[in-house]
Amino acid sequence: MRVALGVEYDGRPFCGWQSQPDGRTVQDALQRALSQIAGEPVAVAAAGRTDTGVHALEQVVHFDTGTDRPLTAWVRGANALLPESIAVRWAHAVPDEFHARFSAHGRSYRYLLINRATRPAIQAGKVGWFHAPLDVAAMQAAAQYLLGEHDFSSFRAAECQAKSPVKRLHQLDIRREGDMIVFDLSADAFLHHMVRNIVGCLVYVGKGKHPPMWLKEILECRNRKQAAPTFAPDGLYLRRITYEAKWGLPHLPEVAEFRPAG
Repeated sequence: MRVALGVEYDGRPFCGWQSQPDGRTVQDALQRALSQIAGEPVAVAAAGRTDTGVHALEQVVHFDTGTDRPLTAWVRGANALLPESIAVRWAHAVPDEFHARFSAHGRSYRYLLINRATRPAIQAGKVGWFHAPLDVAAMQAAAQYLLGEHDFSSFRAAECQAKSPVKRLHQLDIRREGDMIVFDLSADAFLHHMVRNIVGCLVYVGKGKHPPMWLKEILECRNRKQAAPTFAPDGLYLRRITYEAKWGLPHLPEVAEFRPAG
């Protein structure tokens, strides 16, 4: 039996998603809980990896098991065993040909940035922060240069393992809501650190260090060293993984308008 899960987590207590020998990752915690429910070792495959401090509103994973359990056991049972910073939102039986990563045809991220003179306290670790005023209109103009299919080498981490730097970015929306600036990005796939590197460059434009056209120059030079530093992970959320309707996976409409408390 192959089961898909929708998983929400706060990335702060963990060393990222990917399993590590010390067991301090989201994948390790989830596998331990599921293995107890199954009564046998369970290994999960995820739609995408997230770094230390990065959160997920709806990570999608799948696993195979020979144990017959109702789908509710993979939700309620697992949640009773998981730390409070991880929660399984839904479980769905899927055919053997389904793969959380390779069946996905799109990923969406949200970056939340507090833009005010003083750092956040209640929302610390859940939002990014920049102290100087940012020009959202300039960032919106710069964002247009990144839309479409491009070689995103300038926004790719050195340790990125993707086979190709060419990705199709079909959404990069930026808006201000009071002190909060919201960045919504969607693409067929993302490179390692791609979102945080894009946000870092947009902040450079927003604070007036470079004009919007600079994003076009950075994109075309395909040189990570010419771009801005990688922005903090705190405000980054894996927002949604999209699949074809034929898989019948649940839809969580509330993740579209997520805001952290405070």
